[in-house]
Amino acid sequence: MFRIPFLVALALAIAFGGGIASAVWALKATVGFGSIAIGPWVAFPEAQTINADPYAKAHRARAGELLYGGAEGLMFSAQTDDRGQKLQATCSYDVTGLTPQARFWTLYAANANGLPLRPGSDLPSALNSWTVLRSENSNFTIHVSPNAQPDNWLAVRHAGTFRLVLTLLDTPTAGSSGLIDLAMPVITKTGCGDA
Repeated sequence: MFRIPFLVALALAIAFGGGIASAVWALKATVGFGSIAIGPWVAFPEAQTINADPYAKAHRARAGELLYGGAEGLMFSAQTDDRGQKLQATCSYDVTGLTPQARFWTLYAANANGLPLRPGSDLPSALNSWTVLRSENSNFTIHVSPNAQPDNWLAVRHAGTFRLVLTLLDTPTAGSSGLIDLAMPVITKTGCGDA
């Protein structure tokens, strides 16, 4: 007597549970199509436009992120160094070079979910174009490390892997089709542990 309603309820639970789980997995697997990769740096220039694919729209809606307009800004993310190795919080890295032309840029470290890392209230958790120290040729070197470093230091006190997020604001590159020709900063591992 209760066998048929039980089987129907079980089938519905499996169908709804499987559908929800597969949708969540698909949103975690990708942030959309149409990525631009320049070395380890990856951006999704159409993610904030009307031409964004449904996965990008759903990913942004689920994350509740504020999107930039087509010419307002562009966010690059790097999960690996220039040799293709994952960024580890126990290691130190140098981010060197120049950023593409922008009125203002920011650089911070984030966890796997994209949330900014907060190493402590007295430690530098982000740098920007106004506060970074530069050499005579306008290049910069930012030391990303759990240990204190001279000059430009971005503190990372975290367990496991992390990503670097470089946001270019008010940049002509956001609306440009020439994104492939951009020169991005180089990420080089300088040591692990206390080395």
